Amino acid sequence: MNKSYEQEELEALMREILAEDAYTIQPSPAPYPAIRRQGLAERRRRVAVTGAALIALAAVPVGAYAVNGGDGGRGADTAAPNPSVSASRAPASSPSSSPDGPARPATKGQLLDGITFEQAADGLRECLRAEGGPAGSAGHLGEAKDYRIVLALKSTGDSNRPGDGINVVAVKERPAGFRVVCNLEDGVASGISASASDAAPPDAGPVVPDVNGGTLYQQSFPDKGHWRLPFRWGVIGTVEPSVAKVTVSYGDGSTTATLDGRWFVAAGMLNQQVTLAPHIKGYDTAGKLVYDSDTDSAYARSLP
Repeated sequence: MNKSYEQEELEALMREILAEDAYTIQPSPAPYPAIRRQGLAERRRRVAVTGAALIALAAVPVGAYAVNGGDGGRGADTAAPNPSVSASRAPASSPSSSPDGPARPATKGQLLDGITFEQAADGLRECLRAEGGPAGSAGHLGEAKDYRIVLALKSTGDSNRPGDGINVVAVKERPAGFRVVCNLEDGVASGISASASDAAPPDAGPVVPDVNGGTLYQQSFPDKGHWRLPFRWGVIGTVEPSVAKVTVSYGDGSTTATLDGRWFVAAGMLNQQVTLAPHIKGYDTAGKLVYDSDTDSAYARSLP
């Protein structure tokens, strides 16, 4: 069908107007800094296990932690373990000061860096509210009253997340060995990691370091070799009743862990850059070595 003279004139006019607009109308520049900050925050958030992914993580065997060639030698380990006194096994739980709150840790020494039990309990509530799914969903992490706090310590920011904060570790018995590590900055939840130990292999030893415990003793992946020091670190895991003592050496220091029910928790201050993960040993009531992370094929001895 032939176009009329008027149609051709109209099309030419429209093309001219559009061409002029293409040069005069410029979109606003992309907010690169804001986009980058959002991307970094999202990447950190994906490292933590939340929502529906929690169920998949609970089924991951402990051996899955050794994803970075954890069979490296310990020749570069600069830790010089000091003699330590055995600690008796503490009670599994203590009453909470609030009927809807978590139970207390076995000892006051599990609340570090001036963090009170009330602050830790409030932080746990905030994390479960902000990071867990709705009741009845796969990502629901339960209520604060379902948990017992076993460790609270400060967290150190890095180039990805400059602000300092606190980490709160809380556990519950169902599923077996279930725990959460909540990270908070200025009282606001900024991430949560969750896992369970009921998927541990049948040949697991009497001491089982937490499969995802690196979140407590690794300051940053991007900043490896340039961590901010001193750095507060923590180590958690489960033990069998036959274990009477657990020691942890990391970098330039060592400590005896607290045995809180079926859990062991340890913490210290790191004053040097490291390439090797904490060295964990377990002993029975006779003082016999029954576990050594250096001989545990499921434990990643080298930091990623």
